[in-house]
Amino acid sequence: MLNRGRVIRLQNLMRTPYSDTQRRGWLFTGAILNDIIVGLDIGTSFIRCVIGQVDEDEHLSIIGESQIPSPGLVEGNIVNLNAMADAIRSAVEESENCAGLGVRGVFTAVGGKQAEGRASTGGVAIDPTGNNQCVEITEEAKDRVQEVARAVIHSMGKELLQSIPQEYRVDGNPVGKNPIDIMGVRLDISVYLISVTKSTLVNIENCLDRSHLVLNGLYLKTLMAALATMREEEMELGSILIDIGTESTDALVIYKGAPIYMTTIPYGGNSVTSDITIVKNLPKNEAERIKLEYGCCMIDEEEADEEILIPEIGARSAEIITKGELCDIIQPRVEEIMLDVRREIVRHAGLKELSGSIVLTGGGAMMPGMQELTQEVWKTESVRLGQSPDYGRVEDDDGYLYRRPDFATALGLVVGNVSRHNAEKGRRVNRREKFDSGSSILEKMKNIWNKFF
Repeated sequence: MLNRGRVIRLQNLMRTPYSDTQRRGWLFTGAILNDIIVGLDIGTSFIRCVIGQVDEDEHLSIIGESQIPSPGLVEGNIVNLNAMADAIRSAVEESENCAGLGVRGVFTAVGGKQAEGRASTGGVAIDPTGNNQCVEITEEAKDRVQEVARAVIHSMGKELLQSIPQEYRVDGNPVGKNPIDIMGVRLDISVYLISVTKSTLVNIENCLDRSHLVLNGLYLKTLMAALATMREEEMELGSILIDIGTESTDALVIYKGAPIYMTTIPYGGNSVTSDITIVKNLPKNEAERIKLEYGCCMIDEEEADEEILIPEIGARSAEIITKGELCDIIQPRVEEIMLDVRREIVRHAGLKELSGSIVLTGGGAMMPGMQELTQEVWKTESVRLGQSPDYGRVEDDDGYLYRRPDFATALGLVVGNVSRHNAEKGRRVNRREKFDSGSSILEKMKNIWNKFF
């Protein structure tokens, strides 16, 4: 059975990175002022912004949200700083109007090919005198062993973004996430290191500067999406987050409360649009419209004959196709994406079975049939959309935008930093989780082993 020990606290997943970027001021350049926290997700298709407020009882409420079209990224890179800066400013202003206040600092995230992860280990003698005596572990020893584990050479052009402890061992024996006050001779640690391209860091800072915003912190996108959508029990038992974006699909495996593997598949929603464009000989914008309005990756027989009108475009005559025909175009590509994610995780993650969940986030996750197709590919029923907890706010015509799977990263940037905010003040964390399912996930999983592989 998997170890069901103490779940890692969110503030540990949000641990302050240690790298040159910190010294240059990219990370945590400003404090969280007036209990306001802003998460900004800069995507290829959309920019999403979420504003949260922490009240006197340490409850988080979402008071502002927005989504506006993005001027676009090229393979995850910002190529037009001025256009992106204008779009970011518009997104933030829309959220500010919703919240009824102004903001200065934001937290944002990176993903795709710009980020990579790797496991590392380190070990030190606990006795600072060098006499190898059995002594009590202090914060100083904990900091030393983390520094050793972080001292690795990263790929050219990349530098450390986050260092996340997975497990400590004292004299070879696992002791979980906190070794403080344990007696021993040697302290070892396993960590997961996340690095990012330096050019990405520079472009984000410059872009926000042109938007008259301060970068308070920079994190991994999938990790933030996991904080917004995964239950702590799922993180402990072993779960996979799959974020289906426009240009790529990112996956993150979390086990015993910490990341153990991440991967990026270099195609996402745009690949589906391209397939429709090629098969039906359509302009890209029309193919995208049809995908968003009628697309699905699994379909019931009664819906298969539903007709879709493709209007006359230039010399191309109008055409009527069925939803079943459209699904036949979309399904193979989505299945290929899921199979590639599964293949990469099976090959590299080092685990054969997990007993948590597969959680789907990103805009692609909202395509009808995505959950069912994922269940079929992974051969498990434990697949769900990444709907976030309810953090309040008056519901509009579209419902709570921030609770949707495509808002998971923006919301996660707020949720994760609530824990940091309260930890800095030495106060108790209260996440006020209100998932739709009222029963304990541990109770549901009792005596069940979900085989993902």
